[in-house]
Amino acid sequence: MASGGTIILSTFPSEECVANIAGKVVAGKLCACVNFAKVRSIYSWRGKIEDQQEFIALFKTTTKSARKLVAEIARLHPYQVPEIVELKMEDVSRMYLSWLVESTDGVPKKRHNAAKR
Repeated sequence: MASGGTIILSTFPSEECVANIAGKVVAGKLCACVNFAKVRSIYSWRGKIEDQQEFIALFKTTTKSARKLVAEIARLHPYQVPEIVELKMEDVSRMYLSWLVESTDGVPKKRHNAAKR
């Protein structure tokens, strides 16, 4: 399989924001899946310690689609300095990687369908 798996991690200010961006990038076949959950973030911003609720998102994609996905997240992201981190998948099941490729890179899977006309 030519493409490997990649997870792009980012944080967002609200559930609505991350869900909106997730819907766009999945529909655009830039990633196969986005998981997100509410987290508490403590960080330094402009000389002040911030303590905020955010949503962390894991965008599952392929190495082939990663650059386009990162560019789209950066374009749509509301933060002035968005966290966008790329994590390479090293150990990925063949079936999962096949699904990632099919969902993003458009490689059709052979299917056997008895009801096909």
